[in-house]
Amino acid sequence: MLDECDRTDFRTQFTREPAALRNYPALVLNADFRPLSYYPLSLWPWQEAIKAVFLDRVTILAEYDDVVRSQRQAFKIPSVVVLKEYVRPQKRVAFTRFNLFLRDEFRCQYCGAKGDLTFDHVIPRSRGGITSWENVVAACAPCNLKKANKPLDRCGLKLLKPARQPAPEDMLRIGRRFPPGYLHESWMDFLYWDTELEA
Repeated sequence: MLDECDRTDFRTQFTREPAALRNYPALVLNADFRPLSYYPLSLWPWQEAIKAVFLDRVTILAEYDDVVRSQRQAFKIPSVVVLKEYVRPQKRVAFTRFNLFLRDEFRCQYCGAKGDLTFDHVIPRSRGGITSWENVVAACAPCNLKKANKPLDRCGLKLLKPARQPAPEDMLRIGRRFPPGYLHESWMDFLYWDTELEA
């Protein structure tokens, strides 16, 4: 029997590797019918989804038309599964390069450019700046070079928005704006039902 830590890991570990999701990925929903994550979208390879069904950890909500066969049975491949146990959202967002770029919506926070980004310390480390949510932003190479180790008021650059630590809800909201390149039609009813309708 899995302990609580192992169960939590199983329920929240979804694959980020595109190769593992090439064929028949399953959208994984929390017990409240919301995706565990929007970016990256919470997806499992079909093998993990079928395993979770047999271990009675998930309920199938939608299936692909294709089947897989064992020696005794044929199974439709799950396309949407919902966890039977609710996973509490994390209370803090890990400070990683990926999450920083997601918070900043994959744009330079000085000029708004997209594309090849790095990160920049708003108050340079050489001037006592620390590496934290409140002092690091996504930046394009030209703006990063222009700023160098100068404070903002001496380099002619301004932040598009203040740097701050995001809440998990912020990351979910932002993540909805960056859907993956592939969205199966059976997922659509479950991806955006919790967004506000326009009046």
